[in-house]
Amino acid sequence: MEIDNDEPTGVAPPSDPPLSKNKLKKLKRDQQWEAGRELRKKIRKEKLKEKKLKKRAAREEAAPPPPSAAIDEKVTIVIDCGFDDLMQVHERKSLGSQVTRCYSDNHKAPYQAHLVISSFGGHLKERFDTLLSGNHRSWKGVRFLEEDFNEAAKQAKEWMKAPDGGTLAGALAHPEPLPHDASSEQAAEGEVVYLTSDSPHTLSCLRPYCTYIIGGIVDKNRHKGICYKKAMEAGVKTAKLPIGDYMQMNSRFVLATNHVSEIMVRWLESGDWGVAFDRVVPKRKGGVLKGKEAVVSELKEEAAEEKKYSESISELKEEAEEEKKYLASSET
Repeated sequence: MEIDNDEPTGVAPPSDPPLSKNKLKKLKRDQQWEAGRELRKKIRKEKLKEKKLKKRAAREEAAPPPPSAAIDEKVTIVIDCGFDDLMQVHERKSLGSQVTRCYSDNHKAPYQAHLVISSFGGHLKERFDTLLSGNHRSWKGVRFLEEDFNEAAKQAKEWMKAPDGGTLAGALAHPEPLPHDASSEQAAEGEVVYLTSDSPHTLSCLRPYCTYIIGGIVDKNRHKGICYKKAMEAGVKTAKLPIGDYMQMNSRFVLATNHVSEIMVRWLESGDWGVAFDRVVPKRKGGVLKGKEAVVSELKEEAAEEKKYSESISELKEEAEEEKKYLASSET
């Protein structure tokens, strides 16, 4: 005779023994603790953010205050825009943005140079007058000249000698001594220097009453050496910034017009090329101050590891403290 195993036998399956009151309380506490995990994580993040803001505020408070008013220096920067016909439409647009940055960086700096936009005409002027709504006419501390950089340099000599032509402050308060072959007359007159990376000469510092010319051209290096050739034809002294002496670069040393201008303005503030380069040179060019490239990578790794360790320790401490408080409150 066969027995049907599917039929109920009338015997109930064994059930788990009931939990004690203490175990039920513990189970409830564990469930509540697990349910509040996301909230505790959010609170920790908010506390960390608040802590960072307090540290930043403390640093800003401890930092030396900038001059109450910008100081005009007896030095001139000329942006030579005499390359209008050599650029394409998108390159002129880029140059327009760079000229705007040159003005903005100089205008916001604590120590300001006289700024001149020379050979201002053609497509560039048309863009400023139309698409940019002529806003440049309200800019302060900048001169727009139709004449070339040579004429701009001549005019610069006159306005730097004028009573309201600026002062010698910042890095120019104690200028470096002139070369032995330079006369006192040269110091008073200053000199005109066309800055170009193709020059065999290196600029050691900025000097009072001098005019420094920057080529205002965006051409993706199609017209190689054009600024150097232009300066040679005009009989103007040339020099390059000492970026190779201070920085290890992953790409060529040619910088945008506004970067060169800002580096010079930063030098007027600090008198240190390394500080100026480190602050201005775009990170995408991989520029690192020489002597620091080996240390930077190691410091970054150590900082990352220390941050992870600190965060994990802090999180464990906070969780332990919160659990301790919760247990104390549930027992009462």
